[in-house]
Amino acid sequence: MSQTSPANTGSNDVKPKPLVGITMGEPAGIGPEVVVKALADPDVRRLARFIIFGFNEALEYAADEAEINPFWFRVPHETVARIESGVIVADFDDYPVFSPHAHCATAEGGHASMRFLDAAINAARNELVEAIVTAPICKESWHMAGYRYPGHTEKLGHAFKTDRLTMMFVGGKLRVALASIHEALFDLRNSFTIGRVFQPIDLMATALRQWFGMEYPRIAVCGLNPHAGEGGLFGDEEKRVIEPAITMAREAGWFVEGPHPADTVFWHASRGRFDGVVAMYHDQGLIPVKLLAFDSACQTTLGLPIIRTSVDHGTAFDIAGQNLASAESMKSAIRLACHAALCKRNQPETAEPQAPAWEELRGVQAEDDSEDSGAP
Repeated sequence: MSQTSPANTGSNDVKPKPLVGITMGEPAGIGPEVVVKALADPDVRRLARFIIFGFNEALEYAADEAEINPFWFRVPHETVARIESGVIVADFDDYPVFSPHAHCATAEGGHASMRFLDAAINAARNELVEAIVTAPICKESWHMAGYRYPGHTEKLGHAFKTDRLTMMFVGGKLRVALASIHEALFDLRNSFTIGRVFQPIDLMATALRQWFGMEYPRIAVCGLNPHAGEGGLFGDEEKRVIEPAITMAREAGWFVEGPHPADTVFWHASRGRFDGVVAMYHDQGLIPVKLLAFDSACQTTLGLPIIRTSVDHGTAFDIAGQNLASAESMKSAIRLACHAALCKRNQPETAEPQAPAWEELRGVQAEDDSEDSGAP
């Protein structure tokens, strides 16, 4: 059984590790399992202090199935406070809906996962936690519970009163932001605007500076059409939409290149030429990420006033409760949240540094490019 302990207050002599909130997600899915397995890794657990918002019973069941000794303290969710070290579970034991054998969408599961998320959001607003890591929710459960949000991103955007949001995926050596996500490819033409392309460039560059510690991040932008339009032969979106967005980003002080053909730009990015890539649509960006890091990729939401990372998979009801889930994506999401929290702490309170002229950065890039040979 997990232990019960009051929260501790640490000494001010040494700056404490980041305090990260983790939501358990859909109780009937693999969320409890991947959270337990990820934090059972001592190398992951020593990165920060953690508060898990969820059902202690579900976490204990997952630990028992995986033959992991519980490593956390349990406290009622309404009494959670700052902790000095380790892991605590903010237990929603007043909401007894957990069943270790029901692995399907339910209204009860939707209500529970929303309560976990709301508690983490409130903790972030009150500066109790410095980042939120989310395990997967079931969109059908949310719908059955009466919630109108399609997923985490929309809920978080509403909670923090912003719709200027972009998803960025991190896998292997790639960081990829998407200009459009869940939208039919044939419908994209009707909503493909300069602002829609500029936003992920701007948000990604800001995040790479603030969360990754890159003073002058290098961003590549994909074309929409084959060969980036081939000078207009295969479509005019590159000249009409993407190039003006790139010009706006350069005028904002960011180092941006493109539009590049999508069939080669990810190769260059994987070799370190770029710090991030902006893809125009879902599969254009996700195929290379999942090819290089299918089990370990994670995602983060750009544009929020808080750090939020997440696993890059769903609830996997078909394998829930069988001790078959991989925790690599959850580990990646936790590591990213901890790294971003530390970088954000170390950001100077003065105004952001002015980037050198884009042409100057381009000259430095040209020197780096000369070292590449044999590129496709």
